[in-house]
Amino acid sequence: MSEKPLIAANNLSRYYGSHCAVDDISFELRAGDILGFLGPNGAGKSTTMQMLSGNLAPNAGEIAIDGIDLFDHPGAAKAALGYLPETPPLYKEMSVDEYLIYCAKLHRLKKSERRDAVDLAKTRCGLTTSGRRLIGNLSKGYQQRVGIAQAIVHSPRVIILDEPTVGLDPIQIREIRELMAELGKTHGIILSTHILPEIEAVCNRVQIIHEGRLVYSAGLDELLQKQHSGQYELTLATPPSLDSLGAMKGFEHVEALGDNDFIVHTGIGAEVLARRAVENGWGLSRLTPHERTLEQIFVDLTLGDGAGNKVHKGEQA
Repeated sequence: MSEKPLIAANNLSRYYGSHCAVDDISFELRAGDILGFLGPNGAGKSTTMQMLSGNLAPNAGEIAIDGIDLFDHPGAAKAALGYLPETPPLYKEMSVDEYLIYCAKLHRLKKSERRDAVDLAKTRCGLTTSGRRLIGNLSKGYQQRVGIAQAIVHSPRVIILDEPTVGLDPIQIREIRELMAELGKTHGIILSTHILPEIEAVCNRVQIIHEGRLVYSAGLDELLQKQHSGQYELTLATPPSLDSLGAMKGFEHVEALGDNDFIVHTGIGAEVLARRAVENGWGLSRLTPHERTLEQIFVDLTLGDGAGNKVHKGEQA
């Protein structure tokens, strides 16, 4: 029997008046997962994060954190959860040590445990030499580190990070991504963001939300591999018309990239496709698999033909 999920969200919905911000979404987070939660601005990401953290009640649905019902036993469920909102909850007039000790108290750590817990959180977040510094005097990147440290000071099994690298410079972004990857070895993490390179850099699973609906849920490797299977780019010296090309047996869909360049969606395979091009005298000069980026996949799911559909599920990582 597999280990119970660290987060189990079932049929979550949230309305603001008549507007449905989150529409009947369900998913799980398991130990070792770094789950990228993607969506355009206004898609419902932050509303979902607020519900998962217990800061906002859903209109329908259930949430369990480490097997504990968040609504029946909120104190016990939240004890297993660390949360960094988009705007870190920092008291900038406090030193790093003062603030983290304060957070340890809020998480009800015993007095005898607090110093060790704070030291461990500082070590993991690269703050060992910053304990006496005022938070307000730190760079934005180091303030983000303090925000993450407060989320893990009580050693939760689940960490939720909402846009953790917004406003950071490239070096700071790289440092925070390295920290997330390190934390992902011992925690389950949900990373909510609209920055696609962030997902590719640190996540092993991805979910895409659009207009409040979950439109994709899969392992990241599977998402990239499966989406370009059966798609090829062709360059033809003497191509037939687009309509004639699209009517060929075995061609599911054809897109024109230019006068001589096409993308063919087909299940017949590259070898058969090449032979057909030669037999028909199309002057084949290039045939390559069509490699779609995560950005292209994201755009297709949120702006293309699949936008607004219910979730497409792949194999869970």
